[in-house]
Amino acid sequence: QVALVESGGGLVQAGGSLRLSCVASGRTFSRDAMGWFRQAPGKEREFVAGISGSGISTNYADSVKGRFTISRDNVKNTVYLQMNSLKPEDTAVYSCAAAIRFFSPTVRAGNYDYWGQGTQVTVSS
Repeated sequence: QVALVESGGGLVQAGGSLRLSCVASGRTFSRDAMGWFRQAPGKEREFVAGISGSGISTNYADSVKGRFTISRDNVKNTVYLQMNSLKPEDTAVYSCAAAIRFFSPTVRAGNYDYWGQGTQVTVSS
């Protein structure tokens, strides 16, 4: 079993930055691919960023490429999402997820086995 707990969400002005954290417990963290997803009201959940177990390989949605950075610290069992140049359209609940069957990053939500509770990010204009 894996438990994931996100933190770092909040209210920020357009153009500002936030750093989300996700702490994992219950298994060997370094073996799992990790990802961030988001869901805005009335919209489907979408992939944001993914990272391999080693942290060497990453993948980003086109909408956030160049603005967001995913990273991980396998000693602290934590994955991060640094969000810069935030836009109102980034407003959503952000969730981290673990894909225990994958080492390389994956964009499919169905490939992830465990999910955090989510943290709200609101960007005002």
